[in-house]
Amino acid sequence: MVKDDEMLEELKKIRTYLEPKPAPPTPPPPKGMWAEFKAFIANYKVMGLAVAFIIGLYLGMLIQSLVSDLLMPAIGLAIPGLQDLATLAFTVGAQIFNVGNFLVALITFLIVAFVVFIIVKVTKKWGIE
Repeated sequence: MVKDDEMLEELKKIRTYLEPKPAPPTPPPPKGMWAEFKAFIANYKVMGLAVAFIIGLYLGMLIQSLVSDLLMPAIGLAIPGLQDLATLAFTVGAQIFNVGNFLVALITFLIVAFVVFIIVKVTKKWGIE
């Protein structure tokens, strides 16, 4: 009987440890337009989003320049008779298909996707999420 009482007491202790703790009280909402604005910036990480957008915009411009100014002329040298890939077009009947512009956009997209993949991989390795 004593053993049963001891086990019961231990189980009661375990139950108290397993019970969820009450949630901390929520802080009062900020008062005033400026305080609300600062809370909005902090809660939704607007500054980080803005920085990522600006960096992404200029990274895209850099990669666009890399593709159009360096890679496309190299591809033009590698393929005989094709000096500028962007001007490649086919005419079928009265319709003109600008295949070159599409190929330049496709190559640019693939390079941008690869660069973003490498950046994400490196930042995860560094512990930045």
